[in-house]
Amino acid sequence: MILFYGSEICIDCRNTLAILKARKLEDQFRFIDMTANTDNMKAFFTLRDREAAFAPAREGENGRSFIGIPAFVKEDGKVTLDLDEALGWLGQPPVREEEIVEK
Repeated sequence: MILFYGSEICIDCRNTLAILKARKLEDQFRFIDMTANTDNMKAFFTLRDREAAFAPAREGENGRSFIGIPAFVKEDGKVTLDLDEALGWLGQPPVREEEIVEK
């Protein structure tokens, strides 16, 4: 199972949830809403502080820092902030423009 760190208040996370539902992949991902409670938030920030995949989020990219969600953690520990990469772990094609429900 792939861990999916995100938040219901994040448009990219809501789009990801909608895509997973439309593709019937919800059972392949465990959604962890990092804003639902402090335990989830601590788990996310521990991951964010330690993983190289979050370096652009921590250090700022193009002069801007960002939270780093949605984030995906594969069972072998590999981390990505790229939904297409996470979908690829399951042999799924990349997201198509028409799958994005909120713009």
